[in-house]
Amino acid sequence: MSIQETRIVLKNAGKINPLSIDDYIRAGGYAGLRKALQMNPADVIDELMEAGLRGRGGAGFSTGMKQKFTSESCQRCPQRYVVVNADEGEPGTFKDRIIMEQDPHLYLEGTIIAAWAIQATQAYIYIRGEYHESIDKTQKAIEDAYAAGFLGKNILGSGFDLDVEIRLGAGSYLCGEELTMLESLEGKRGNPRIKPPFPAEKGVFGMPTLVNNVETLANAPLIIANGREWYRQFGTERSPGTKIFTISGQVNKPGHYEVPLGVPLQDLIDLAGGMRNGKKFKAALLGGAAGTFVDASMLGEKMTYDNLREKGATLGSGAIIVMAEGDPVYDILHNCLRFFRHESCGKCVPCRVGTTQLVKQADQLKSANGDRKKILEQMVLESQIMAGTSLCPLGQSPILPLESAAKYFSKELCTTHH
Repeated sequence: MSIQETRIVLKNAGKINPLSIDDYIRAGGYAGLRKALQMNPADVIDELMEAGLRGRGGAGFSTGMKQKFTSESCQRCPQRYVVVNADEGEPGTFKDRIIMEQDPHLYLEGTIIAAWAIQATQAYIYIRGEYHESIDKTQKAIEDAYAAGFLGKNILGSGFDLDVEIRLGAGSYLCGEELTMLESLEGKRGNPRIKPPFPAEKGVFGMPTLVNNVETLANAPLIIANGREWYRQFGTERSPGTKIFTISGQVNKPGHYEVPLGVPLQDLIDLAGGMRNGKKFKAALLGGAAGTFVDASMLGEKMTYDNLREKGATLGSGAIIVMAEGDPVYDILHNCLRFFRHESCGKCVPCRVGTTQLVKQADQLKSANGDRKKILEQMVLESQIMAGTSLCPLGQSPILPLESAAKYFSKELCTTHH
């Protein structure tokens, strides 16, 4: 087999006891933090920027830039915050859970480094309530980090103070979106806020807030400890580093795989043991429900943020749901649309009405009352209107699976037998 995993973020997974801070330190843990605390906070931000680390939550925005904006906004503010987005509600995605369950100190260390970089003295980790093991292991990691002097007052004699607390989500998909998550974190109902202002200017409790994903933060200690050149040897020029992909569906070995960004989709399927029962590849849904369908013509494409975007697809959170010949695209599409309808908070009309409308039209598409092609075109149009007028990414999501399904599989979706 041509491809092997390249584990840097998951290098400790399965090798150390996740409940032991001593194991983590023996494996080189907290070396990045020690080094960061000797550096000027602005230099920590520059290092992450030069390393080219991009947000692993889906948007792929420069992590260093986000930190820079947060550290420079509102100079007179009494407080800055770091909020870790560990909500992970995207169907098909479980990469953050692997980190939290198998190496919780890694992302905790990344959180402390991020707080030092923007000079925040309080951090919150927002974990979805169903992730019991992630919650327990993160809590233990926090307690042990306090006991070892990596958290609390005057961390490692640097004069820097930081407190970290866990906040639990209640299973809302919407709360994975940063501003909605901040509403929930403040104890309010998880409804979206209007952007701008962005969290960097006005986040939790109205203060500048850095929101990062678990996988993003897990990269920071490695970059600081080993340097930007080391990090840039993985991945591509514009998408450096590795990515954890979670592969499910019609493959022999579903699971999580860490590879350098830029490997072709076919290699990832091979890594996951190839197609189940020797079936033929038909399609993949990349990036979860708020993702895009691709067909076999995309198997050779490099899995990077920019390349997929240029081809009209999305890398998203790294979820890959694989379909084989004979699997109806309609069923997965219908599932995604029902999911959006269920998860819509109803705050804005385009999403509240639109998600309901799309499910109705999808039902019509199946029962074939009327011209199927016209129904599909109407659905795509509806999703475009929603994308342009909805308050938050949920209403902007149906366009992704819908447009891509119509692009590659309109013939199948418009024929009689689903």
